[in-house]
Amino acid sequence: MFLTVTTTGTDQWPATDLGFLLHKHPDKAQAFSTAHGTAHVFYPEADPERCTAALLLEVDPVGLVRRGRGKGRGGAPDYALAQYVNDRPYAASSLLAVALAGVFKSALKGRCDARPELAATPIPLAIEIPTLPAKSGADGDGPGLVRRLFEPLGWDVEAEPIPLDAAFPQWGDSHYVRLRLTGRQRLGDALSQLYVLLPVLDDAKHYWVAPDEVDKLLQRGAGWLATHPEHALITRRYLSRRWSLAREAMRQLELARLAETDDVEVEELDNAVPQDTAPEQQEPDFEAAAGAGAEVKEAEVEEAVAKETEAKAVPLAVQRREAIAAALRAAGAARVLDLGCGEGSLIAELLKDPAFTQVTGVEVSARALMVAKRRLRLDRMTERQAARVKLLQGALTYTDDRLKGYDAAVLSEVVEHVDPPRLPALEYAVLGAAQPRTVVVTTPNVEYNVRWEWLPAGQVRHADHRFEWTRAEFRDWAAQAAENYGYTVAFAPVGPEDPEVGAPTQMAVFTKQETKQEQEADAR
Repeated sequence: MFLTVTTTGTDQWPATDLGFLLHKHPDKAQAFSTAHGTAHVFYPEADPERCTAALLLEVDPVGLVRRGRGKGRGGAPDYALAQYVNDRPYAASSLLAVALAGVFKSALKGRCDARPELAATPIPLAIEIPTLPAKSGADGDGPGLVRRLFEPLGWDVEAEPIPLDAAFPQWGDSHYVRLRLTGRQRLGDALSQLYVLLPVLDDAKHYWVAPDEVDKLLQRGAGWLATHPEHALITRRYLSRRWSLAREAMRQLELARLAETDDVEVEELDNAVPQDTAPEQQEPDFEAAAGAGAEVKEAEVEEAVAKETEAKAVPLAVQRREAIAAALRAAGAARVLDLGCGEGSLIAELLKDPAFTQVTGVEVSARALMVAKRRLRLDRMTERQAARVKLLQGALTYTDDRLKGYDAAVLSEVVEHVDPPRLPALEYAVLGAAQPRTVVVTTPNVEYNVRWEWLPAGQVRHADHRFEWTRAEFRDWAAQAAENYGYTVAFAPVGPEDPEVGAPTQMAVFTKQETKQEQEADAR
């Protein structure tokens, strides 16, 4: 089976830079062993104006049968001759997808240390596969199905049916097409799409589909699968119609779709402060709820937050991260949860301080986690540094045993994205079930919105906000949640504090009260 990737050069970069993106030198022909044959990578043409990389997979049909223990396509028993005489060595399938992932591993991840800006840029691409299975059936005609899968991703699609036998045109067309895709895509995105859709069109994986295939699908489909109009068909076929796995994948895709927001937009608009606006001197006014055993002293947190945030002409998003980090240091937290971590901005801030020995990010969006992994450069960290970071996918309105045992948890600009009827579930999952010693919550102060002329009256700061609280509403909610689950709570402003409407961001620091038994143990 055969696949080619072609690009054209520009004034800024030659086409031969495709070799950097694929991590394969155009002047070398290379061979790689796979579980079912040998993959060859070579360049039929390599000029500054035009460059083509080819992947040729030679499949050993005898070895394929032996590894399949006598079973045919899809795992069903097959006739003896059909085990050896079939389309597996020629038609693009899950075998080619696995070879892509093995040979172009770094390119599939979007990594290119030599040309990082090029890896992140959509470039002109032409991808050709001479023989691609595309059966007609309940899902539609073959060429039409190919177009339905690739056109929503931005490709111009040519899917030409291949005659069953050119010498006998009356026999009609086979269920194979000759595919050509053209368009501007990031190379990593294009390879990820092929990795998912080749097995979908073949509709018969060459290996047993285990539960970890759900994770592979979500990882490779991050950023496009959840919104694809044929996501149900793709999920069903990719998982070889294992309905329990397909249902789980669809559930996670729906969570990702609902949670999908543009974190860059949130960073700029959610509580944004113009960079030329210098914040005034900070004098946080903490109001600690009464109760014995509070581990965070008001004066300590007040001093720490003020020191971190005062008189800095920096964006509010940066001030917010610094204020959160200061509150965590004041609480003596070492193991921290970032709940609703998005693309990892707060995690990156906390990793700068070795006092935070473990930082775990939790996010419902698989796409956001992939971006966080790339931005944090987890694959380039030392083993010791990587051990400090963990990324988990999960919904914050459900209890999760993985979140227990941490010193602190952060909900930074999260609560306002939760529907009000679901807030009690969030409170219980964090304060009632996970029960970290310290919980830091930040949220917009709706009263401050009048200070931004660009924000229409009555409009929230981001389209995904379900609500925005006044200072009194936030204090009432926090005080009630603290009382329900045995915490005390203190408050502080973040950002330039206006004498009439307060600061743009409001922060609450919850501290777990010691039980009577814990107090007695400390006394002993």
